[in-house]
Formats: sequence, C-alpha cells, structure tokens
Amino acid sequence: MDPLSQSVVGMTASQVVSNRKNIVSASLLGFFSGMAADLDIFIRSDEDPLLFLEFHRQFTHSIIFMPLGGLICAIVFWFISKAFVKHPSLTFAHTYLYCTVAYSTHGLLDACTSYGTQLFWPFSAQRIAWNNVSIVDPLFTLPLLLIVGFALFQRSRKIAGLAAAYVVIYLSFGLIQEQRAKTTAQQIADSRGHQAINLNVKPSFMNVIVWKSIYEHDGQYYVDAIRVLDQTQFFEGDSTAKLNLDRDFPWLDKTSQQAKDIGRFAWFSAQHLALDPNNTSRIIDMRYSMLPNKIDGLWGIELDSTASKADHVKWVQINQRQDRQRNLVQLWSMVLGQGSIKHIE
Repeated sequence: MDPLSQSVVGMTASQVVSNRKNIVSASLLGFFSGMAADLDIFIRSDEDPLLFLEFHRQFTHSIIFMPLGGLICAIVFWFISKAFVKHPSLTFAHTYLYCTVAYSTHGLLDACTSYGTQLFWPFSAQRIAWNNVSIVDPLFTLPLLLIVGFALFQRSRKIAGLAAAYVVIYLSFGLIQEQRAKTTAQQIADSRGHQAINLNVKPSFMNVIVWKSIYEHDGQYYVDAIRVLDQTQFFEGDSTAKLNLDRDFPWLDKTSQQAKDIGRFAWFSAQHLALDPNNTSRIIDMRYSMLPNKIDGLWGIELDSTASKADHVKWVQINQRQDRQRNLVQLWSMVLGQGSIKHIE
C-alpha cells in the first residue's frame, strides 16, 4: 500500500503493545518501521530495468525476514534515540518489540492488495495477493489516522485497540466484497456463455465498492467494472486478445534476453499480459487501469525488433496525466451507481 497507510498501520501495532509511558516513542518507532520494508525499491539496475520487479516485495516483505527487519530498525533507531533523546523508560527490548510488530504489518498489509507479495520467500516465489483493499484507499487510511492520532494524544492503548479493530473490520469487509464481486464476475461470464479461465477481481482505485474483474475466454481477456453495495451491478467493459508471442512478435528470438524478460514480466503480472491497444510494441499488465472496465495499462514493457540478443526490454510507466481528472470523475460516478449500469439477470 501507500507509505502513509503502511506507517499508520505500523503505528497502530506498536501502540497496541506499548505502555502509557512509551506510547509516544512507540508511535514514532511504529511510524517509521511500518514503511521500512519498502527500502527494497532502491534495489535496481540501469542495465536490467526489470530487476526492481523481482526484489520489490520480496525478501524484505517475507515472514521469515520480519524479525530481522525489526532488529535492523531497532538498532538504527536505538542509537538515534540515545544520541538525541533522553527516555530512560525505553529499553532496547521495548524498541525491538515496537519496531518488529510495526515492521511485520508491512508485508501482511501489502499482501492484501493485488500487486503481489512474496510472503513465503525463500521457500516460494509465489506472489500472494488477497485482493481485499486498494493500494490507495482513503476510507481505510484517514479514519485510521484519526484514531491513532487520538490514541497518541490520550496516550491510550484502549483507543489504539479500536484502531486495530478498525483495520481488521475494514480488511474483513474487503474480503466479503471480493467474494461478492467474484461471484458476480462468474455470473457475467456465464450470461455470455463464456468458460471463464483465471477469473480474478480487484478493488478499483481508492475504494472497495467498484471492482475490476478480469477473465480469459477463447484467447480473449474480458474486463468489467462490478459495483458491490446493497446489490451487485456492473458496467460492461472492453475485451482484447491475450498475448500470443508467435502472433504478436513473430520476429522474437525465444532464446533472447527480451523473451526472458517477457517471462519475468508474466510472473510479476500473474500472467495477465496483452498488447497495449495504443502501442503494438508494448506489453501491458492487464490487472491495472485507471477505469476498472478499461484495458488501458498503467505500466508495461516495450520490445525492439532491432535489439541485439543480449538487450533487455524497456520498462515503461504509461503517462495518463491528461485523462486523470476525467477518469477520476467517471470512477466516482461508478461508485455512485451512475451511468450505463447493468443488473445480473
């Protein structure tokens, strides 16, 4: 999730296990330790543009690394606190406890999104994605921030416990919403006479009301926006052909580095690959788009037919700045149930 959400959840965890004397220190330690796992974003290479995909949300986010990650944070913050802050009631054991519980929330919270997190590294490279919360969700983060802020002001573990309860309740609600959206997505596929393969749903940007559904049928991907509230409805979406290397890139040498990079990108995107409708030399991750019933990818890789056998693909963040405001307005109208909405027969 976004850094603020990670920090606030880390604060919540450290506050819950703190005492009244240490709750201020615990909050600060939890705030910074809660986002520390994302320091893996600095593992990247100018020569290999996909290296960061393999290491982001890898070992720093895994369950087995969490005690070590907490220890590293504790050592760093312990020496900083001793150099600049006099707090006799804060021991190293306290520091390690607060840092570790906060650090441990990071990988677990990231696994609640659809991006994928290697929780079981090094035993498994599977990217865990529970798909029950958006990467950015103000309805999750802002109320939580208010509660932990009040807990800090009152120096109250009980109020911190309410914050923890809010985290559990919201994420549980997301799981219920995910199951409702998945059931609806299957009904949509059935109504079309489709045999849905790899059916998947994920919350759209900043909410758990409207969900993006993706499934494959007869070599085509189909995406729809599903609104899940008191009743389930949907906005019919686009479809596009699934990536086929023999058809889409007949010139590609299967032993080249570009071919290997496609395999790496496929692993990252859980095999949800298609050509960019606006650029046939670009492969996009189908899971993400600003509007949940559209194909427009947010990132992808570009191939070059003139590249050498050893050349890598090019990593591309697709700029949609010009359409961002319009897309947000349209997404909000979907959340409100406005527009060309359909009901399941």
